[in-house]
Amino acid sequence: MGLGTVIYLIFGLTPQLEEAADFFDPIFNAILPMFMFLILFVTFCKVDFHKLRPVTWHFWICVFQLLFIGALMGIILLPASISPSSLILMEAILMCVISPCAAAAAVVTQKLGGSLEQMTTYTFISNFITAMMVPICFPLIEKGADMTFWAAFSKILYEVAIVLLVPMLLAYIVKHHAHQLHRRIIAIKDLSYYLWACSLMIVTGTTVKNIVHANTTVALLMAIAFMGLLMCVVQFAVGRFIGHYFNHTQEAGQALGQKNTAFAIWMAYTYLNPLSSVGPGCYILWQNIVNSIEIWQKRKTKGE
Repeated sequence: MGLGTVIYLIFGLTPQLEEAADFFDPIFNAILPMFMFLILFVTFCKVDFHKLRPVTWHFWICVFQLLFIGALMGIILLPASISPSSLILMEAILMCVISPCAAAAAVVTQKLGGSLEQMTTYTFISNFITAMMVPICFPLIEKGADMTFWAAFSKILYEVAIVLLVPMLLAYIVKHHAHQLHRRIIAIKDLSYYLWACSLMIVTGTTVKNIVHANTTVALLMAIAFMGLLMCVVQFAVGRFIGHYFNHTQEAGQALGQKNTAFAIWMAYTYLNPLSSVGPGCYILWQNIVNSIEIWQKRKTKGE
């Protein structure tokens, strides 16, 4: 995250590097979805598909997320008019909620002593939910002047499916029908981790770019950052609350709270007001602080 910030500031604020910055900008915008595709593909190549089973807490986490999305959409669409700054703030909040569960959530859950199979199963479910909800919600919020709802729905559904759903199918095919390629992929230690690190560097640079060039007030930026923190705390807390009824507190907390922020930033930057990507950009920081505290507490408990 620090490296992405520094690299952007060097290229973005140095006049002599302006041409280079203009050259690399569309390249990084194009390769970010590729990184997200590869992260999911590599992660699911390591999954035993025969052990994936939906469980009860999956259902209640999905219900809460759908109700939360519905409430936010009602706040955005029901008023006769909403100010531009309020719309940006609500879009930022929506992206922190509608984003799917992060592929890395399964790794963190395993470190916390939770079930890898249950988390991986929910990652599949969460990606399907996002793939269906984003094409429905986004055309209603940002109405294209030259595009109908169904045209926008089809376009967004196609692009989201390519990034989220195709890697799942491809991983299944490779795992069961291309054994030599599959062995080579899983033999590379921490491959998905390094791909995730590269994508995190890119999305952090994109977030800093949107902040630097934001034609808005510091108060709005601070409000977006604070709401990102609030959404992070609420989702981790509600997930853990639901999970404790089924003796899976850690899994449910990570499932609802740990988001694929790289995807959220890409979607916000591509289809909504680019400034709304600051919300999930700040969410990166908040969720990693929560993860760090949880892992520290787990190690402390194990040591005692």
